[in-house]
Amino acid sequence: MNITIARESMESGYCMVITTAPDREEAENLADGILNNRLAACVQMADIRSFFLWEGAMQKESEVALSIKTTEARYSELEAHIQEYHPYDVPEIIKLPITGGLPVYLNWLDSTTGTPKV
Repeated sequence: MNITIARESMESGYCMVITTAPDREEAENLADGILNNRLAACVQMADIRSFFLWEGAMQKESEVALSIKTTEARYSELEAHIQEYHPYDVPEIIKLPITGGLPVYLNWLDSTTGTPKV
């Protein structure tokens, strides 16, 4: 069976962005700036061990992974903020689409990242 799903039906207007930081202090600084500027509604952190190739050599580093929940409307500003304040020359910035979710949670993403109501 061949099933084609329209791209529009999969796009919700929300995304999760993944980045890493070298330590907890840098991760918390990034999270504070992201949230204070309303670029996301939530940043979760987890200590991880990363193995990667960099400049031709195997690297093994402890890092902190950040999972950042935001709206598509705020993504460009979020990406620019991470690039400006991230300590790495080439920070990991991966955008994953959110194709659905609990409506009240998604509404919270909207209200938290939107312009404050006066």
